[in-house]
Amino acid sequence: MNLVELAQRIKALRREQNLTLEQIATRTGLTRSVLSKVENFRVTPSLPALGKIALALGTNVSDLTAGLDERPQLVIVRSGEGVKVERDKPESQITYESLAHDRYSKSMEPLLLSVPPGTARKSALKHEGEEFIYVLSGNVELEYGEDVHHLKTGDSVYFDAQVEHRLINSTTELAKVLSVFGGG
Repeated sequence: MNLVELAQRIKALRREQNLTLEQIATRTGLTRSVLSKVENFRVTPSLPALGKIALALGTNVSDLTAGLDERPQLVIVRSGEGVKVERDKPESQITYESLAHDRYSKSMEPLLLSVPPGTARKSALKHEGEEFIYVLSGNVELEYGEDVHHLKTGDSVYFDAQVEHRLINSTTELAKVLSVFGGG
């Protein structure tokens, strides 16, 4: 199932109805934090939780997930045709572009990150699975647990994403980073 698309559908439905995360939390009994993580595809909701979310949004699970399990064998995303994914606002100014948005039921999620100069996520995060980062241009720092690793163009790192981590761009130049995560 395409979990990025599911997260985007949930967020879009909530916004179309001018509902806040707090209102959905009240309707579902789930915390605002969990709902935010679902909308930002940090966690995958359990089936009962998804049912509560669907009900709170005035729909059902089958309509909410319709078409998410279609799986073309090959997906080509041409330069500039990636889909912008809203994620982590206002926690981060990093922009995310999905590079395999038409491939559903994937075991990896490749994203192109644009990390503006002088920015970082406000706080480190962790999520299920593993992550691979390749610096396409610029310089970034990866805060991983208690350590900070300086990465420049051409550097890569593969890590357990269950350890808190965040990217920092303390330079004056935009950095472009390929991030692939999965296995969670």
